[in-house]
Amino acid sequence: MKQKTRLYIELGLGLLVGLTALVLLAVALVQSALKEAAAAETTQPTTQEAAVLPANPYGPEDFRVEENGYITCLTGEALHGIDVSEWQGDIDWQQVKASGVEFAIIRLGYRRSETGGLCTDEKAMANLQGAAEAGIPTGAYFFSQAVSTKEALEEAEYALSLLEGYTLSYPLIYDWEYLGEDARTADVDARTLTDCIKTFCGRVEEAGFESMIYFNPHFHENEVLYLEELTDYRFWLAMYDTQMDYPYQIDMWQYSCTGSVPGITGDVDLNLYLPREQ
Repeated sequence: MKQKTRLYIELGLGLLVGLTALVLLAVALVQSALKEAAAAETTQPTTQEAAVLPANPYGPEDFRVEENGYITCLTGEALHGIDVSEWQGDIDWQQVKASGVEFAIIRLGYRRSETGGLCTDEKAMANLQGAAEAGIPTGAYFFSQAVSTKEALEEAEYALSLLEGYTLSYPLIYDWEYLGEDARTADVDARTLTDCIKTFCGRVEEAGFESMIYFNPHFHENEVLYLEELTDYRFWLAMYDTQMDYPYQIDMWQYSCTGSVPGITGDVDLNLYLPREQ
């Protein structure tokens, strides 16, 4: 009888030790998970409640193509502009100014789609200086191929370093584009891209610049990104047409990629800036 009692006691103690070990392991796992979650919250943008996108106050009838190929807004204030990169070569900015261009968006740099390396646009500094000397207000953009918020932050820091000593009259813009199934960005989903945009734009605004995002209607219609989460930033729409029927309000419209402007050899992107009413 005493042997059975001793056996039961030993079995009970063994079970108690085992349960204690399991409880301690569970507590350790929970603490580790909480630490990882806290770390993620400090480094990753959080999903915010989707806002309602404001309706576009303009319709197709509000725009007209002028003889020089520029589009004019008939019912509100609008400014004519271009965006340029090293692909336009050497630019005669005085001629550009005389043609009626009122602002220019300059590419600062880009991330390579194959290797992910960061590069400076060969004409970035010359274009910033040339436009300033001609009296043309400027903004800037960075061509992104980020696959994570870490890379988006790297791009923001890189762009800011190139702008050291410069001021902008227009936003510093995040231009992420899909380059096909062979690009390293092919598997970037809408959650990742939206968070990359928030990371870049947040850092830009922290540095004192106004931010903007570049996209086309496909990005929103097919949920390549969550535009409703990005209403804190300005919108630059690429939509090549002579009339704009996009349903939501934007701040800048890239209406042509085959424009012709005196002082620039070859095609150039044409834009219309549509200031929002304060």
